Amino acid sequence: MSALAGALSLLALAAPAQANFETRAGAAYVVDQSTGTVLLSKNADQPVPPASMSKLMTLNMLFEALRDGRVTLETQFSVSSRAMAMGGSTMFLNERDRPTVEDLIQGIIVQSGNDACVVVAEGLAGTEEAFARLMTERAQVLGMTNSTFANASGWPHPNQRMSMHDLGILAMRLIDEFPEYYGFFGEQEYDYDGRAPQNRFNRNPLLKLGIGADGLKTGHTQEAGYGLVGSALQNGRRVTFVVSGLDSAEQRAEEGERIINWAFR
Repeated sequence: MSALAGALSLLALAAPAQANFETRAGAAYVVDQSTGTVLLSKNADQPVPPASMSKLMTLNMLFEALRDGRVTLETQFSVSSRAMAMGGSTMFLNERDRPTVEDLIQGIIVQSGNDACVVVAEGLAGTEEAFARLMTERAQVLGMTNSTFANASGWPHPNQRMSMHDLGILAMRLIDEFPEYYGFFGEQEYDYDGRAPQNRFNRNPLLKLGIGADGLKTGHTQEAGYGLVGSALQNGRRVTFVVSGLDSAEQRAEEGERIINWAFR
């Protein structure tokens, strides 16, 4: 068999394997980040509610402020009554607190702190509304053309929308552009001032599986279903993926592991 015939034969075997992979997610995007090859795209350019996965854009804005020297990891932010009143997942911040940027990064990633997101938004832009406008403008510049933001936390809002493709672009940017901060995404436990022991564990179900997973963010609301922005590194090769619209946390965990195992094969 000639070299060309052999290569064509291998491609013929590989194509059905990729085509036959079906995800239970309503929308998905999987990319081999090492080569830029898109391995799976399902409704990937459809804007959908991103839930807490949109916190990655808040973190991007904060990482850019760190890179530009506008803040440092030791910079302290004040906590407004609006931030303190946020429901859902929180760090349990109060108006007497002065959390540092490092505290807030960990609180957003590990505890999915909605209050922390408002603190960051107000600290960088004065109001959350102004910050959301900046997020939307920045997303367009970064090529995330199917993303609009109404808040910093992913709290349900009709104008809070992102596509799986956009979340993939954002995830790869966080990994490539901010390696000095990416390690925070792999932290499995954090509790600000010991206030939320029941909310101190990272919700990313893949971190403990020993499959190279090291980020990034889960999300869930009734409208959005269960979602995950994940990434894993094996033998120098990185796969990054986004899924949304799953029915349960258990299904999200199963689908995330399944996608990683398939992608590396």
